[in-house]
Amino acid sequence: MRKLVPALLLALVPLAVAQERTPSPAAAEAYIIAPADGARVHSPVHVQFGLKGMGIAPAGVKFDNTGHHHLLIDTDPPADLSAPLPANEHVVHFGKGQTETSLDLAPGKHTLQLLLADQNHIPHSPPVLSAKITITVLK
Repeated sequence: MRKLVPALLLALVPLAVAQERTPSPAAAEAYIIAPADGARVHSPVHVQFGLKGMGIAPAGVKFDNTGHHHLLIDTDPPADLSAPLPANEHVVHFGKGQTETSLDLAPGKHTLQLLLADQNHIPHSPPVLSAKITITVLK
């Protein structure tokens, strides 16, 4: 019996860690208003976020059909969209509900992409992901 209890506890661990993804409406769409794909810009780069078919709510606030933006810089979306998004120099969180930002980017080519996530920073299902754009930051 003693060996059975730890085995049962281990079997329950994935249930405690796994979180159900919040559904997104079929017509939901995230997009980058500015800069345009292919733009040649100077730093700081002003980025404006767009969203159709959903609303914005701060992180930690649960309302149906809402989320908050995450900006992916020079990276692809994570392979595991069922986990909270990391916060680092490549995945910038806008958990207060912001819809624009200014970025200090080094000269050269950069990619930008938006990914909407729920109150727990977990992408919706299906994910609300913008097209990836490429910009060139000039010296």
